Amino acid sequence: MSEIRVGVIGTGIMGADHVNTLHRHVSGAAVTVVADIDPARARAVAVGVPDARTVDDAFALIADPAVDAVVIASHDATHADLAIAAVRAGKPVMCEKPLAPTLAECARVVRAEERTGLISLGFMRRFDPAYVELRAALAAGACGVPLLLHCVSRGVASAPGATSESSVTGSAIHEFDTVPWLLDSPVTEVEWRAPRRTPAATGLRDPQLILLRTADGALTTVEVFLNAGYGYDIRCEIVGDRGTVALADPARIVTDAERRRATGHPADWRPRFADAYRLELQTWVDAIAAGTPSPLATARDGLTASAVAAAVIDSMRNGGRTVPVQAPAL
Repeated sequence: MSEIRVGVIGTGIMGADHVNTLHRHVSGAAVTVVADIDPARARAVAVGVPDARTVDDAFALIADPAVDAVVIASHDATHADLAIAAVRAGKPVMCEKPLAPTLAECARVVRAEERTGLISLGFMRRFDPAYVELRAALAAGACGVPLLLHCVSRGVASAPGATSESSVTGSAIHEFDTVPWLLDSPVTEVEWRAPRRTPAATGLRDPQLILLRTADGALTTVEVFLNAGYGYDIRCEIVGDRGTVALADPARIVTDAERRRATGHPADWRPRFADAYRLELQTWVDAIAAGTPSPLATARDGLTASAVAAAVIDSMRNGGRTVPVQAPAL
């Protein structure tokens, strides 16, 4: 195909950003249809894309002959049914994480997609230049044998309706994919802990601290703090037997004023991972155009990360006990 016609489902923050990235920064792609249950929101997002139509029915977008491939960025609860519909329509789909909110739904998607390779999952950190460099440094032995990883994921404020469980399935799940990807070793057991909660948190335990053990014996601490307030902040340090490697502060400027030196924090994840999203979508579109397998995370990768999330939630609900990660049955 000379140009991949893409339909985008969901025009919230993430979907709107995907529409903009595909239209402005991804070659070989054209956004042709945008879907949202709120027609006005869909129109507001599509207005800057020449010839893009809007619909309020995601399944109609999937069936539309003017759509070659589908991006799913709608509510997590819709992911499974929409991804399966795209597979049945024979259309490649890039689904935002998580693959689905529950392990049973993830397994249902993987069964439907088995052997087609049509589903790619939006674990964009695999394309972030800093994480890619971190992985390469680790593979090259920059810090020796990895013993400990310290991961931090902080945001300004949690989304409306956030729960302790959705903090795991919607935020911490990035680490459940990234850590095994960095170490090339699966997570085998988990523990969940929480200190006293921040007064800014309503309806959830925040912050949370999660301990992961991987098959290689390394331990990882994952801090998830959705209501940190000061800005969006992602950190990762790997401690080895001969040194450490870590992500550097991505701030591009320093401000000197009023006897102070300062760098800023973004308000959310989009500026920090703009390059990752662009590279991920470009790679996905290029693979579709070439007729080659997608090098993005797979539906099975999503199922594996969700199995870790399920174990963490089990630990959360049972006093923080150590919970083994069970390979999901299909």
